[in-house]
Amino acid sequence: MNSMYRKGIKRILDFAFALLASPFLLLIVLVLAPFIYFEDKGSIFYKAQRRGYKNRIFYMYKFRSMKMNAPDIRNQDNTTFSSKDDPRVTRIGRILRKTSIDELPQIINILKGDMSWVGPRATMPQAGKIHVELTELEQKKVSVRPGITGYTAALYRNSIPKSEKLRHDSFYVDNMSFKLDVKILFWTLKSVVFRKNLYSNKDTTVE
Repeated sequence: MNSMYRKGIKRILDFAFALLASPFLLLIVLVLAPFIYFEDKGSIFYKAQRRGYKNRIFYMYKFRSMKMNAPDIRNQDNTTFSSKDDPRVTRIGRILRKTSIDELPQIINILKGDMSWVGPRATMPQAGKIHVELTELEQKKVSVRPGITGYTAALYRNSIPKSEKLRHDSFYVDNMSFKLDVKILFWTLKSVVFRKNLYSNKDTTVE
C-alpha cells in the first residue's frame, strides 16, 4: 500500500486537494494584496529558486514578507536566516510568517507538480551553482517532491541545523505513507498555533 501511495496516490491527492484549495487561495490573495502592496508599493508575490524533485531547479511562490530588494542573508550552512527582529521583514510580513500564511501560494506549485502538501523542504541553491554533487542524504531528499510542510518543518521548523534536517528528511523518505503525512499535517497545525521554533539565530552570511 505504501508503495502505491508513493508512486501515484500521493500525487493524485496532492492535486485534488490543491484544486479544492484554489478558491480559498484566491480569496486570501484578494484580502492580503492591498496590505502587502501599500506598505512599500511592492509586488504581492515572491518567487525564489529552489532545488526540488530529481534535483531540478524550480520557482517556489510565497506571499512577499520582506521589503523590496532586501539583501539575501543566509546561515553558514546555506539555509535561510530568520530572526524575530529581522529588519528586512515588513509589518504585514511578520504576521504572514508567524501564521505561515506566506506559504499558501505554494498551492500553485502543487498544481504544477513541483511540490507536495507534505515532503522535505525544498533546498535553496548555492549562489551561482546550478550543477552540484549531492551527498547520499541529499540524493534521497530529492527523490520525492518537496512539501509545503514536512516531518522536519512540523517538528523543528528553524531550530536545527541543515545536517540534522537532512537526517530527519531521510527518515521521512524511508517511511513515507498516508498515515505519516496525516500526522505531519496535524503536527504542523499544532506548531503554527503555538508558534514553536520560528527562528534560526545562527551565524550568517550576506550575498
